[in-house]
Amino acid sequence: MLDNDILWVEFDDGHKVMYDVKDDITTIPSFRPLREVYGLFNQVQVDTSRTCVYWNDQIDLASNSIYEYGQTPQ
Repeated sequence: MLDNDILWVEFDDGHKVMYDVKDDITTIPSFRPLREVYGLFNQVQVDTSRTCVYWNDQIDLASNSIYEYGQTPQ
């Protein structure tokens, strides 16, 4: 995880991306607490099946979306 609502993710195949969560926070109502609740963004976890990251029962991101839409760091 990086500052400014950006996740740094390294996949099992070695692919690395930075995924900007800002658009999700502004367009998906259930993601708004990531901005509104102090410290919540920093509580991101990988689920046990390794198919998504999540913050709580209402906020998660599928790993295939992160893989596809994340930006490769330069």
